[in-house]
Amino acid sequence: MKTNNVDVDKLKATVEGVAKDLSKAKKMNTIEGEWNTGQGSQFRAIVQFEGGKMTMEADQPTSLGGGGTVPGPMIYCLYGSASCYAATFATMAAMAGITLKKLKITAESTLDFSKIFGLSGNPIVEKVKFSIYVESDAPAVKLKELEELSKERCPAVYCLTNPIPLETKLTVG
Repeated sequence: MKTNNVDVDKLKATVEGVAKDLSKAKKMNTIEGEWNTGQGSQFRAIVQFEGGKMTMEADQPTSLGGGGTVPGPMIYCLYGSASCYAATFATMAAMAGITLKKLKITAESTLDFSKIFGLSGNPIVEKVKFSIYVESDAPAVKLKELEELSKERCPAVYCLTNPIPLETKLTVG
């Protein structure tokens, strides 16, 4: 049964499987891309997912030395965060039996490039803001509960609000 374009039966089966074995909750994501040292967009990766694969490209805006031909990395980051939050909200609603007539997310962030240019110690990203527009017959208090659950359970929100260890490994060829 689908609610809000979420297959609730499959999701419940996944939750039941994870409840029996928490190791099933872990999934490794890997992106391997290459910087283009010639003409065209600056970065390209073939991204694999359950339904296949696609080529994604990123290019810095012209003010940062790119061609501005496709979205830049931070646009993808904002898009990923917004889509993850929307997915979490719609899923929490479906699991609660709440039908959404419409769900719209506007994501905004303010970037300060002065630190990148070595000109200040200012934070690079000041904040990220999600504005959520919902149409539903559910009471506003229930929708507010979904908003709080989404902030608590969304993987992208977690990444935005918690320090995550970063490892780098340089191999020189």
